[in-house]
Amino acid sequence: MFELVVYRRAPSLTAIEPAPDYMAPRFEALNRLFESVRDSSHDFRVTTDPFPPLDPDKLAKTLELAKKGSANGTENKPAPTAKEMDEVEESIIEAVENVRSDSYQILEDRFGSYAARLRNLDFTGHFAKIHQASIASLSEFKMEVSKGRDELFGLRRHLKEADAELADFKEKNGLKRTARTSSGTSKIIKWLVVFVLLFIETTVNGIYLAEGNSQGLVGGIGVAFGFAFVNVFATVALGLKAIPYIRHRMFLKKVGGFLGICGWLVVALGINFVMAHYREVSAESLAHVGVLVMERIKNAPFQMADINSWVLFATGFLFSVGALLDSLSMQDPYPKYSETQVRYDAAREHYIDQKVALIDQLQNTRDNLIQTVEDVLRRLTDRRREYGSIIDNRTRTANLYMEHQSSLEIAARKLFQIYREANKQTRTKAEPKHWSTQFKLERRKAAPNTGEDWSDQELAEGIKKAQAELSEHMKQIGQEFEKALEQYDQLDTIFPEYSNGTTQTKI
Repeated sequence: MFELVVYRRAPSLTAIEPAPDYMAPRFEALNRLFESVRDSSHDFRVTTDPFPPLDPDKLAKTLELAKKGSANGTENKPAPTAKEMDEVEESIIEAVENVRSDSYQILEDRFGSYAARLRNLDFTGHFAKIHQASIASLSEFKMEVSKGRDELFGLRRHLKEADAELADFKEKNGLKRTARTSSGTSKIIKWLVVFVLLFIETTVNGIYLAEGNSQGLVGGIGVAFGFAFVNVFATVALGLKAIPYIRHRMFLKKVGGFLGICGWLVVALGINFVMAHYREVSAESLAHVGVLVMERIKNAPFQMADINSWVLFATGFLFSVGALLDSLSMQDPYPKYSETQVRYDAAREHYIDQKVALIDQLQNTRDNLIQTVEDVLRRLTDRRREYGSIIDNRTRTANLYMEHQSSLEIAARKLFQIYREANKQTRTKAEPKHWSTQFKLERRKAAPNTGEDWSDQELAEGIKKAQAELSEHMKQIGQEFEKALEQYDQLDTIFPEYSNGTTQTKI
């Protein structure tokens, strides 16, 4: 894994070598600018490694090793008999050890970051949560099944009652056919027909009655609306509530139906007869029209001088007949049969719709659980790869630190060489004997805390166990789903229907 690391700026003093004498008079300022741009502000080479290698040439310039080596060599320092390193050599060791300490701090920070990332993966916690989630989700699924069954139990019992009511109604009335019912759209159309009849009758009668009305057509339509309203809606009421009983098996009910027909004849003939006489009277006199109409009906009911009055009577009667036929077609000819059938159909449809909705809900829940399990397993696999990547990077970082210490040792030796070579060139006496011994940098161990680490095999086994547990959990969910279907279907056996219908649903 490629990592770009940003390091703190190491404080140092930058020494710039003087430019050649022949360039000094003309380009001194430019040389200073060039050197400041070229030189870095630290003693490391730019790199993406977590531990930048030390630049010995740069550090040698910073510590002025060549200059100090020449100066000390002129004075034959250190002495040939010296066994300890002088101040310049100690400064080299100190500088190298400071770099090593800084790098070690970077290493510790890296180890801490890796440890935090490993803790965040939390395989132990996730494996425990998988077990808990499996138990909880199974219990919740069972609870959802139980709630659905209780709901369907009430709906199925209500359907059973409606079914029993319909069967009992058919048996008592000797009916072996299905009731004739109207859909919502059909009912709307039939009621629109009623209002259309009312509108047309009002308009037609208004034209006839306008001749004898002081307000003309407007007044005629106003009077005509009153007659038409009673004529149409009284007929519709009798056609829906009274006349169908003429077909009832019970004699008293038949009498009620016969009375309903008589009532309709009274309404259809009487209202339109009164309206025809109203036209006759209003054409002759505008005062006390109502009294005069009643007198004419009492004394000479069939005496009308104008043929249009008879046309008005016939037209009104035909509208009444049309309203009666329309109202009778709104329901089954046998009284109360349509209402009973509609209650049963509504209960059955509600039960089936709710049963299908509950099964779909359970199926969606099951599918969502399966998808969630697949996501969990995929994420566990991703976490396993991430875990391995973190371990690899941590190992790589530790190895880089050990290599970094080796590079620091090589850099230190080069620094010693620069200083000692400059010293040898100016000294007149022999160099100290310990200069012939190669410098060795004491190594610091790069050992992260691995006490809580998972091995790849342990992770593989843990994920395999979690996968097996989740697979078993999905199997149990599937079994509970099948049991739910059986329990829902058992309600059809507990509350069986008669011959009116069945409620088997296909899923």
